[in-house]
Amino acid sequence: MDKKKQEHTGNKPKQQSTMEKKKKKQHQQNENHKSKSIHDTLPLELIHRILLRVPLRHLVRLKCVSKLWHSLISDPGFAESHVHLSAAPTHVCLLINDYSKACSVDIDTIFHGYKHATAVKEVSLPFKMKKHYDFEVMCSCRGFVLLHRAPHFFVVWNPVTGSSKIVSYSHIVSRSHRKWCLFPRSAILYGFGYDASQDDYLVVVASRDKNGQDHFDCLSLRTNSWINLNSALPKPLGVRNWESCGFFLNGAIHWSSCTLGVKDYSILIFDLKEKSFSTIFMPEQVMCYLKPTRLALLGGCLALYSYEYGKTNIWVMKEYKVHSSWTFYQISRGECVPLCLSNGSDIVALDPAPISTYTDLRFVEYNARGELRRINYFDYPHLQHFKYSSHGLSNSGTNYTVYTESLVSLPSDIKDKDRDKGQEEEKRPSESEGCQTGKEN
Repeated sequence: MDKKKQEHTGNKPKQQSTMEKKKKKQHQQNENHKSKSIHDTLPLELIHRILLRVPLRHLVRLKCVSKLWHSLISDPGFAESHVHLSAAPTHVCLLINDYSKACSVDIDTIFHGYKHATAVKEVSLPFKMKKHYDFEVMCSCRGFVLLHRAPHFFVVWNPVTGSSKIVSYSHIVSRSHRKWCLFPRSAILYGFGYDASQDDYLVVVASRDKNGQDHFDCLSLRTNSWINLNSALPKPLGVRNWESCGFFLNGAIHWSSCTLGVKDYSILIFDLKEKSFSTIFMPEQVMCYLKPTRLALLGGCLALYSYEYGKTNIWVMKEYKVHSSWTFYQISRGECVPLCLSNGSDIVALDPAPISTYTDLRFVEYNARGELRRINYFDYPHLQHFKYSSHGLSNSGTNYTVYTESLVSLPSDIKDKDRDKGQEEEKRPSESEGCQTGKEN
């Protein structure tokens, strides 16, 4: 009996030692598992594909996860792919008041439980002058906003990356019948678009000189130069036949007619690749409307809207340039300005009806049947100075545009980055011991 007891007590240290080894092994495995990064678990290609579908508002934060992620997201090729593949593009409404104060509203977040403080913010405009500056919003394209800055400059600006460029149009002013050329209102047509065939962003302006001659100028941001395209203009163009602000879609800029004298209400199209004009017809029903019909973009489709008897009529061209695809919607409230689609089908619009003593800025959401789903308005102190007009430009100087956020850079910015990167790579070998550069004098 005593012998068995001794054997039993003698085995205890061995058992404890085995248990401790198992615990240590398990702890080590846990530590090894914890030390593994996502790069050890997922292939780089899969991480890249996942990031391409992440909304941009989250991508900016994800750049801080690691150097690898920062490098992936900062790559110009990634930014270009994200424009096409992002599952949830971010729509932002940029407003400028009194020609100087700017505010941005994240349209996709204001109806989905986010705090207003994160959805609405004041923004600083680029190329401000120290004493006095006048800014107006003109239009947008692929994440860039085209601004006008007094006295005669166009500013192309990406609010997300801060990338910007300023270009003078003094040659247009010099031939104008006015000493002070009041763009964009003095332009017959203007627009901003992207020519994929040349990887170039283009600003186009149709104007009339002091002799009554029409001109059509095209600014290439890749070459930073103006091109004369007078021969492309349709004759006669007419000063008041078209809404002056154009909308970019499918490689072309579009303008809506604002008078029955233009081929029974049509849409003027300028193809940026072919540098040529064409027209498509509006729905026949539009010709019965008493008020002007304006152009918009909804869900990547051309759209028209007009006001009639306290309601907003909306027509959406579901298939580009297919006349039979015009689809009719109606919002049970007048003077609403459709901005974009939410959840693929709900229409988000600006509603000018005042409901607060603090601000007139109000966003509404309607379903495809025209029924009001949600309403959101802002009464923040820093928005008190914003006064809204259904025509986009009020006497107090408030104007706006809707843009889709992106990380894309202007072609000249990409060239500069590539050049700087090349210079860094050339320097690296010379800084290393025993290495020489391969550059010849």
